Amino acid sequence: MNRQRAEAAGRRAEALAALLLRAKGYRILARRWRCAAGEIDLVARRGRTVAFVEVKARPTRTAALLALTAQGRRRIERAATAYQATRLRDLGLPVRFDLVSVANGLPRHHPDHWRPGS
Repeated sequence: MNRQRAEAAGRRAEALAALLLRAKGYRILARRWRCAAGEIDLVARRGRTVAFVEVKARPTRTAALLALTAQGRRRIERAATAYQATRLRDLGLPVRFDLVSVANGLPRHHPDHWRPGS
């Protein structure tokens, strides 16, 4: 798959993930938030909880789940720390790290998919 097609597929998967999360009562705070430390696909909030969401689209659900590496998790965690420092100052909101896997065009939300340092 060439770079442009991969980029378009990633954007579609992120749009599906955002739709799913909104249907579950989340408010999308940011999409593709970038900083020097990395990128966060989606930042969502429901109630007092803020979820930093990675979206992985692959041909199978298993492949999507396996696509998030330890290195990728650390990059997202660093970016989440930067997001919290600049956007969530002093709110003291609980945060978690979620994954939305997209396989065959169907998104599935995996809340609290990993914890920092795991």
